[in-house]
Amino acid sequence: MSKNSFLKGAAVLGVAGIIVKVIGVFFRIPLTIWIGEDGMSYYGSVYPIYTLFLIISTAGIPVAISRMVSERIAVKNYAGAHKVFQISIWFMAALGLVCFSIVYFNAGFIETKILRNPGARLSLEAIAPSLILVPIMSAYRGYFQGRQNMNPTAVSQLFEQLFRVAVGLGLAYFLLSSGYEAVCAGATFGSTAGAAAGLFVVVIIYLFSLKVIKRQIRRNKSHSEYESTWSIVKRILIIAIPITIGASIMPLMSAIDSSMVMGRLQDTGWTYEQSKALWGRLSGYCNPLIGMPQVFVQAIAMSLVPAISAGFKVKDLAEVSDNMKFSMRSAMIIGFPCAVGIFSLAHPILMLLYRSPDRAAEVAAAVPTLQFMCLTVIFMSTLQTLTGILQGVDKQMVPVKNLAIGAVGKILVTYIFVGIKAVNVNGATLGTVTAYLIATILNMRDIKKYTGVTFDFNMTFVKPFIASVIMGVCAFASYKLLFLVTASNDVSTILAIAIAVAVYGVLILGLKAITKKEIAKLPKGDKLVGILDKFIK
Repeated sequence: MSKNSFLKGAAVLGVAGIIVKVIGVFFRIPLTIWIGEDGMSYYGSVYPIYTLFLIISTAGIPVAISRMVSERIAVKNYAGAHKVFQISIWFMAALGLVCFSIVYFNAGFIETKILRNPGARLSLEAIAPSLILVPIMSAYRGYFQGRQNMNPTAVSQLFEQLFRVAVGLGLAYFLLSSGYEAVCAGATFGSTAGAAAGLFVVVIIYLFSLKVIKRQIRRNKSHSEYESTWSIVKRILIIAIPITIGASIMPLMSAIDSSMVMGRLQDTGWTYEQSKALWGRLSGYCNPLIGMPQVFVQAIAMSLVPAISAGFKVKDLAEVSDNMKFSMRSAMIIGFPCAVGIFSLAHPILMLLYRSPDRAAEVAAAVPTLQFMCLTVIFMSTLQTLTGILQGVDKQMVPVKNLAIGAVGKILVTYIFVGIKAVNVNGATLGTVTAYLIATILNMRDIKKYTGVTFDFNMTFVKPFIASVIMGVCAFASYKLLFLVTASNDVSTILAIAIAVAVYGVLILGLKAITKKEIAKLPKGDKLVGILDKFIK
């Protein structure tokens, strides 16, 4: 896969991902306004458990599928690529059924013994069926990604999110008079409805593509190689198990947070109701915003794995090295301004999104937590990209080991700092930053060890950081001046964000952190360069 194709794939997934996140904001905002911190504590408790089981059933195998498919297609073995996909569907369905059974039939135990948050059972039962549907959908997505076609993944993500929001919000509103437990159950059932819609769409796309797939298989019979079912399953497991373990570490830590943070807060003097409010502030108001910048970095990582795997298969090491370096720069060009921008405009953004007068005090209280969480954006952007690189060069166990070391640090830091009353729930964020920082440093070391690739520190980190800091100052100053003129938080915030984007774009080009030649490789990049040439020579 050339850098051009790699960037186009990342751009397709990135654009789809940001649309999905924006739609998701329209889900979380009204839900948070309706039920507040207390109600969101149920929602925030259930999702780490759900995410953990979802990652167990989907994290590693789709990556394995995309890698194995891309490796076979690189040598025109289309029949082998399709066989990998067919076997993976049954594998994913069986794994999904197991995860569904564990969550659905043990919801009561999880509610009382793990989450320690009575009232979460209904939400667990409502979301459990999606644990069957999403793994099957992920097999289809992994196959198309391995074929270097990101469009089916993007389209199915959009439909999945639309149905999730429509059904989830509709049920939540309908159940408002039934109490917070029922409202959260209705909201979480939206994930099941969305998974069903996403699966339906990607299956339809596959059926329409089947004629072309079969024609490619017939035309390239001479390149086919016999592989037994067991050899394929074994290879899937060899790739997938380390990735799944690694991907499960942070959700596992989040699940531990759900239990440990609430308990630790109460151990250090906070009441149960106060602990719920603090945890709901973190999971309800802050997590959705912090998660949004990760969309583009996740898109880079998803496109990176099959690109590097295919390059390694045909021994195009120069292209592989080029993709590694540019993906890391792209992650930092995205991560730094997102973190600094949210930090600079934390209060205005929260006031823009959560404008209910009844929640004004909660919003104000969430500002320091959101600002503190901005650190996680930078380190998570780095970590995701480095992990994708190591997975692509068949070193999938390395980031697992490194993240496990980081996770130990997280547990210690979280336990200590959540117990400090002045820090409270922010200790969980500090623990997460610690885990990401440790894992990032170790991953950088190992990439140099196994590939010999080193990253230009100035181009990759310093220039995006300088541009982001200047942008953040401009964003904050613009908001203050605009608010004096307009007396409107909404207008001032939106205009300040627009000014910040323009300032950052000029700075990143002026500092040559990205070149016009590289921009030209993006979808519609030639037109974008033509526009830039009118203003920047």
